[in-house]
Amino acid sequence: MRKIDGANNYLKNQSRKYLGRSILSLLFFSLIFGLTCYSALFHMRRIGVIEGIGFVASIIVLMVFQYYQRKYRIYKSGRQGEKEVINTLTKSLNDDHYLINGAYLKGKGGDIDHIVLGPNGVYVLETKNWSGKIICNGDQWQRPGKHIKSNPSLQIKRNTQKIKKVLDNTHTFQGHKIWVEGIIVFTNPHADLTVNNTTVTILKLQQLSNYIKNQNNNCLTKDQIQKIVKQIQNT
Repeated sequence: MRKIDGANNYLKNQSRKYLGRSILSLLFFSLIFGLTCYSALFHMRRIGVIEGIGFVASIIVLMVFQYYQRKYRIYKSGRQGEKEVINTLTKSLNDDHYLINGAYLKGKGGDIDHIVLGPNGVYVLETKNWSGKIICNGDQWQRPGKHIKSNPSLQIKRNTQKIKKVLDNTHTFQGHKIWVEGIIVFTNPHADLTVNNTTVTILKLQQLSNYIKNQNNNCLTKDQIQKIVKQIQNT
């Protein structure tokens, strides 16, 4: 498989950002807490107003640190899921296929996790490294007793439409129907999926390669695939 890294690496940038903020907030907490304790011990007195303010500030900064850490773990987990998709596809699909990672379409907003292009079509992937019980009814996603705000079905439909518009707006492929399909891929082995009447394709990572290889769609030539790759890259 031929791998192409896109210009955008959203998860990598976000995980680095929140890691940096975590470190800074932890250092700030250590400084405030240390100075507050030093003040209390140095003056050998009960905690006064200054020390009280210092301890409250320390607690607030510690909460900020925990928030940044939580965000860092979320983005790090998402990035790990994308890496697993890349490793799986590059090992199982041959050089007739291209894999574009972190594609960003100018003026269309947001990034696309992965795009697989091969003889039997174009596949837009939305990667989720979620664990635990996950329920999908139609386009509604939830965990037990909790609605999931970041709706994967809407994300993959939106990204798939972006790619369809790119291909529809080019003269290169007029008259040739290109199969474009969106797939939500769950990479975490601890994800417990319950899917009912879904409007999009939902797969576990171990199902992905065979699903793509076994699709019987209109075939694309190597030349057509290369042109589509260039069209996506230049958009």
